[in-house]
Amino acid sequence: MPELVFFSGTMDCGKSTLALQINHNRSAGGLQGVIFTRDDRAGAGKLSSRLGLVTEAVEAEPGMDLYAYVVSLMSRGGKVDYLIVDEAQFLAPDQIDQLARVVDELGLDVFAFGITTDFRTKLFPGSQRLIELADRIEALQVEAMCWCGARATHNARTVGGEMVVEGEQVVVGDVNRPAAEVGYEVLCRRHHRRRMTSASARAGVLSPDVLPVVPS
Repeated sequence: MPELVFFSGTMDCGKSTLALQINHNRSAGGLQGVIFTRDDRAGAGKLSSRLGLVTEAVEAEPGMDLYAYVVSLMSRGGKVDYLIVDEAQFLAPDQIDQLARVVDELGLDVFAFGITTDFRTKLFPGSQRLIELADRIEALQVEAMCWCGARATHNARTVGGEMVVEGEQVVVGDVNRPAAEVGYEVLCRRHHRRRMTSASARAGVLSPDVLPVVPS
């Protein structure tokens, strides 16, 4: 049975690498897929991995009907066996509905990849809709690490190395951007709550944790 599968995880945990691997394995078996992406770090119409792998993709622009795109392609004789959707968190909820329609009405597997929450720990609308509709949700097993060595569970936006918690939900950046630019860093919950990035940790002397003082 065809499925809508949501592969979720923090930044830097190998989502795009897995998307490329799934595409490679299926195309090697003679299948043909359509790759959608939105706001990839390599530019429009690209699916890229931090390992340096890049392939062509269809940019899923705001307002684009993904179901209609696939139907049009197939009606013109194009062969489509599956869809891969990277950066799925950036899609609008109605575009996620269109992906579910591809599964239900066209009988195609759809593999969506994305992060669930933004730098404010709020759900992306696209990810929320995927959680609501997906036949299966897979948490990636390659764990990103906070600078302290703990498992990273939260995505942080940084400007000049300092964590920020206000601003537009979507600002394209990367974990490898220079500190002076808008960038992103993965943190454990404790250091996300404290707004303590790797840069700010290096700037100060870390003292042992103490219990908070509670007024009597």
